[in-house]
Amino acid sequence: MITDIRTVNHQLEKPKFKNPKDVVTWMGAIQGQDYNMAKWAVGIRLKNGRLSDVEEALRKGEILRTHVMRPTWHLVAAEDIRWMQKLTGTRVKAIVESYSANYFEISPELHKQCYDLLGKILEGNNGLTKQEILEKMNQEGLTIDTHQLGHQLAYGEADAFICSGVDKGKKATYALLDERVPFTPELTKEEALARLARNYFQSHSPASLADFVWWSGLPITEARQGIALMEGEIIANGLTAYKRVADKLTIEKQPEQNLYVHSSCPVKPAKSKSIHLLPSFDEYLISYKDRTAALQLDHHPKAFTNNGIFYPVIVSNGKVIGNWKRTLKKNTVKVETSVFEPSYVLDEANLQKAISRYEKFLFE
Repeated sequence: MITDIRTVNHQLEKPKFKNPKDVVTWMGAIQGQDYNMAKWAVGIRLKNGRLSDVEEALRKGEILRTHVMRPTWHLVAAEDIRWMQKLTGTRVKAIVESYSANYFEISPELHKQCYDLLGKILEGNNGLTKQEILEKMNQEGLTIDTHQLGHQLAYGEADAFICSGVDKGKKATYALLDERVPFTPELTKEEALARLARNYFQSHSPASLADFVWWSGLPITEARQGIALMEGEIIANGLTAYKRVADKLTIEKQPEQNLYVHSSCPVKPAKSKSIHLLPSFDEYLISYKDRTAALQLDHHPKAFTNNGIFYPVIVSNGKVIGNWKRTLKKNTVKVETSVFEPSYVLDEANLQKAISRYEKFLFE
């Protein structure tokens, strides 16, 4: 039952969006360490997903790739990037700064030099790859290596200073956020918490408070506040109060923990009979602290590693039952599959539909 509802909310079953930006907005954010796989994470959630459409949305800046929430890459809609960075950026910047100082020997002086120079070389919508930025900084006399630069770029993203630019061929670039994204009205912290909670639970229900904390990177007190604000409760904030007449959550009691279900969720969705070839780091797994609803506990190591590397997986009837890998050649793709247990059987017709869908995404 849980996975039947989740596959619909994740837009894996009966997707309702045609536009890449709309599906990213619905999801709140889509994790994006593997840039190419993140594009498929958007495409698989569209009615007729095509790589060219996703890349065009990225080119236009309707979708951006940046470090937000947890200190990792996500795809977010342009309209959401500023309020999300304002809400979560302070924590992410603190984590990046700690790593930078302790592991990469980035002093406050080096950080300021790098930051000032970054603004100078990117000014004028001058989107540059990481390697191009490194070369220009070295040309300007700033000695910095690729690992140090990577942490400076992550800090700049969390600081709402830079974001993804227009790709150069198959290489991602960086650009100044203020040149890439039109200004949008600011949200109060209460409005931002309510919106983040709504975005998560509308697209990820059923989910627990712990799941939301994990996905958002928020302290548990702020996560609780976001849920309460989303439901329209009055929360005191100094001398003011905020009320949002909004979405509602119902509670589904479980032996281990209670799950919240958003009011927009289908009450009795049809049992999923489809097969989905999910990309690495897909939201269907990575966005939950407890993943046992979709993935048997003893199969966890086959889907992701202890240090957070998530593999491409096969979902059949809402359950993660195997892995897949691709071999790309000119205008063709070969997909190989494997299942976790001999008893798991992939319906051949549905598997071919899933493969055909991926082929169409890549080549149409």
